[in-house]
Amino acid sequence: MIVVRDTDHMSLLEWGGEVSFRLRERLTECDPAEVFTTIISYEEQMRGWMAYIARARTISQQVEGYRRLRNQLENYRQIPELDFDSKAGEVLLDLKKSRRRIGIMDLKIAASCLSTEATLLSRNLKDFGDIPGLDVKDWTS
Repeated sequence: MIVVRDTDHMSLLEWGGEVSFRLRERLTECDPAEVFTTIISYEEQMRGWMAYIARARTISQQVEGYRRLRNQLENYRQIPELDFDSKAGEVLLDLKKSRRRIGIMDLKIAASCLSTEATLLSRNLKDFGDIPGLDVKDWTS
């Protein structure tokens, strides 16, 4: 079974804490070759750190921002990523036609999972749970 960590789960793993511990425990039960994230999650997190750096008022804030951006890059280098390919693009077009009230980045993540028949790991069960055929689970609880 392929499982895909949503941006939310990727952030939890970065920040640590009790919720991160529970997620890590569940992930150890999986074959590492079947645990992915998406290029969309990478984009979301990268944009977040780039915005943080752009808003930084001091050199120390900039240094911290670049440190965290580098850590994120290192994390993503170690994790297989689902691409947003033409098959996912076709699924996205179908999802957009259904006029789901969910953000475009989440729709792209859902499309990537649907096109590969992967299970999505996310705490955002409300939005993702509204997408027909998407297997979504929260492994943090």
